[in-house]
Amino acid sequence: MRHILFLTAALLLPAPLLAQAAPAAIAAPAANADAELAAFFDAFDKAQLARSPQGQSYRGIKTDYDKWDDNSDAADVVAHEAGQKALAEMRARFATATLSPESRLSYRLFEKQMERRARGFQYRRNGYVFDQMNGAQSSYPAFLINIHRVTSKADAEAYVKRLERLGAALDQDIAESEARAAAGVLPPKWVFPYVISDARNTLKGKPFDAGPDDSPLLADLKAKVGKLDLAAAEKTALVAAAEAALLTSVKPAYERLITAMTAQERRAGTVDGVWRFKDGAAYYAANLAAYTTTNLSADQIHDLGLAQVARIQGEMLEIARKVGFKGDLKAFLARMRDDKSFVLPDGDTGKAEYLRRANAYLDELRPKLPQYFANLPKAPVVVKAVEPFREQSAGKAFYQSPAEDGSRPGTVYVNLYRMVDMPTIEIEPLIYHEGLPGHHLERANSTELKNVPAFRKFGGFTAYSEGWGLYTEKLAKEMGQYSDPYNDFGRLQLELHRAIRLVVDTGIHAKRWSVEQAIRYDIDNSAEPVGGIRKAMERYAVYPGQATAYMVGRLKILELRERARTALGDRFDIRDFHAVVLKTGAVPLDILEENVDAWIAGVKQG
Repeated sequence: MRHILFLTAALLLPAPLLAQAAPAAIAAPAANADAELAAFFDAFDKAQLARSPQGQSYRGIKTDYDKWDDNSDAADVVAHEAGQKALAEMRARFATATLSPESRLSYRLFEKQMERRARGFQYRRNGYVFDQMNGAQSSYPAFLINIHRVTSKADAEAYVKRLERLGAALDQDIAESEARAAAGVLPPKWVFPYVISDARNTLKGKPFDAGPDDSPLLADLKAKVGKLDLAAAEKTALVAAAEAALLTSVKPAYERLITAMTAQERRAGTVDGVWRFKDGAAYYAANLAAYTTTNLSADQIHDLGLAQVARIQGEMLEIARKVGFKGDLKAFLARMRDDKSFVLPDGDTGKAEYLRRANAYLDELRPKLPQYFANLPKAPVVVKAVEPFREQSAGKAFYQSPAEDGSRPGTVYVNLYRMVDMPTIEIEPLIYHEGLPGHHLERANSTELKNVPAFRKFGGFTAYSEGWGLYTEKLAKEMGQYSDPYNDFGRLQLELHRAIRLVVDTGIHAKRWSVEQAIRYDIDNSAEPVGGIRKAMERYAVYPGQATAYMVGRLKILELRERARTALGDRFDIRDFHAVVLKTGAVPLDILEENVDAWIAGVKQG
């Protein structure tokens, strides 16, 4: 899993793109040049997929359906060299003046992504193989459960084969984590109990013990095989083969993982920030540039966060007055944190009610979408609770893109392990961000783009995607949602959460804060549940820089919208603005700015 994540991240590593103006007088773009460039990108994509069986599965391709990715550093080197070779070939073969504007954009994006990939390659072993956010210990089961579809006997046999091969794949990850630990790249000590817990949860249930329930993977395989049109004897044989693979491959591998993580935990330190790495400052600066697609320094991002915290808290105080609260903001924040009327009960009943409300808000908003968007995605979106085996370590909520072939819907996952950490006042903004009009509209739109290379359809830029998600939380208010002022406070609470991220992420990784210092800052400045705050700060500690992209991207989108509204006056159409933002798929923020400015100029001239 780590290898596919590296491949994806490598393609996604953004850079500020330099505008490349075409010569004043050039011949009409040659259709054959566009076709040749498209074929070049298609060949590059196929070569990447050939090295990534899991990448194929994400795309709905079943060519290597029984295999796992090669997660070795040697494989990462091969992928990197292939990217650099492709970059050199593209530059040698294609002149931008011969390309159409759309192809020229693809050229620019590929060129800058490969350049950024080259700059980031030196830091590839600074990431953690096992952590509570993206660790291999939970990603393998999650992949089989959520991505490996079973629509035939052959698919089920491939599932079993992946179980048989999971031991070798996990051993490769353990070896890589040991190599990184030897070089000084160890997660903080508090990470290891999460990893070990995930591993143990994977081994709970049949066939690993005599308990009444099946283990997560056996339950999944049984459910999928049960839906096949096969004879009972064939189904029994498939389940028996899976049980054997779980006992002979999966169980011993996870036991080896637990042993290795227990040993690493004894060696791990208590410092949280990546500044402790020998190249930590440069690594973090590279991450900030990659995630935000800007040249903002850690200090600038920190100061931006402080300013945004102050702004949002002012808006929160207005809501406090609206609901009749007489005290100061700090008292109101404390009241909102402690108010149990905003908390559903733990267990199945509370989870079901949470999912019911989330779907109800989506159903309420859907009819309003055509007033704000000219084009809507074809793929449906579903809302699911995070699976029990990984809910203790997984994040608050996240989105999984649909498959291009329509075989998998867009999926919003909400973590309902502790309902006190998922207050009802946050359901609206959370479901708008992850679902509609947020990530599902944006990511499904990218997946469904026509005549663009795969790296644009399936890649992304965090500042663009997460900036869009955060932008749509407020957009939903403009669409008439948040009729309950407390839900509107929940919207501001999540917006404040993203502003605080700017402060604490840079605090941990550049200013040498501990996670405990970051937690204290958040408690003092928000109404977030303490358990949710701790989980969030732990996320930022193992995912340096990523959390800064949300607010940076959102502010840029709002800045561009206001620029367009001011410049166009009565000619401004919100549907057209959104079409401009979404039409290219994910792009760096400066390219987004170019696109909006060009649209403004075109409307003025029209």
